[in-house]
Amino acid sequence: MSLDRERVKRLFPNLANELEQSENKIPVNSIRTDSSTAEKAVAENFCHYTPDIVDFIRRCDTEQQAIEIIVYMEKRGEVDKEYARCLRQQLKEKGVRSFGAKKETDYYLKHGEL
Repeated sequence: MSLDRERVKRLFPNLANELEQSENKIPVNSIRTDSSTAEKAVAENFCHYTPDIVDFIRRCDTEQQAIEIIVYMEKRGEVDKEYARCLRQQLKEKGVRSFGAKKETDYYLKHGEL
């Protein structure tokens, strides 16, 4: 079933209004392909939180730095070859910021509850 814009407006007028208004838009600035990793990343106060490879990549300024992180974590056995391949592919196709906004210095101190 395909819907064009006019049909959506007729069938779902409130939804169409919400979709067209810019005030309800939320930017998506990171992509996580592993749902269990994503769940860990939303820790409320970072208590007992261990940063994962995406957290380290988000501190990188360049793709080369991100590649070094992936290689290092793969050598240590902290990520498997398949996940490392997926990370490299995402990095190549979408860039370093596709993993999320850059994490500034003292990120966990500023955003955690102490």
